[in-house]
Amino acid sequence: MAGEKKGLQLLDFWVSPFGQRCRIALAEKGLPYEYLEQDLRNKSELLLRANPVHKKVPVLLHDGRPVCESLIILHYLDEAFPDKPALLPSDPYARAQARFWADYVDKKVYDCGSRLWRLKGEPQAQARQEMLEILRTLEGELGDKKYFSGEAFGFVDVAFVPFTAWFLSYERFGEFSVEEVCPRLAAWAKRCGERESVAKSLHPPEKVYEFIAMLKKTYGIE
Repeated sequence: MAGEKKGLQLLDFWVSPFGQRCRIALAEKGLPYEYLEQDLRNKSELLLRANPVHKKVPVLLHDGRPVCESLIILHYLDEAFPDKPALLPSDPYARAQARFWADYVDKKVYDCGSRLWRLKGEPQAQARQEMLEILRTLEGELGDKKYFSGEAFGFVDVAFVPFTAWFLSYERFGEFSVEEVCPRLAAWAKRCGERESVAKSLHPPEKVYEFIAMLKKTYGIE
């Protein structure tokens, strides 16, 4: 796809927490880009060409060359634009820790949240317990810090913060309160939500809940 349009383009879907990571990172770095909303039920030729392996969003096109998978895109933005504010810390150990926790979020939160609204009975109760453990584990890592890496908003915050717009849905389907279970995490979510990069990239939690209700209807889940 080399030789195509210059600059940055983001193939994305409005409610995707993975795409929102990229939007937040681009905003934090002050990088202009063209946003290309995708219809995931009728995937575009551009998306299929840009990501023929997974056929998923987000995909970042940089001068026509595709970069796939959200955390890889975050790494790429740090490396391709070294003159912009970095998401990862400079210390190798701190970088390794940030990668670990972003990977933890990647492997745990979305899958468990999906089971919360898809399942009923005992399987749902198990998903609820898992979600509470995941949130408590992340709160333990956050501790009393302002952000996951300390005073600076960084890689783990960008990886995790899109899911805060899904907290309301997790609470309703799981019948728990994030603020009651993990007050420091709830305070972190509010703090992050006050950043312009986050505020303009996330959608209201009620809108996310309506989207999930639509998915449940589509899949015939009562």
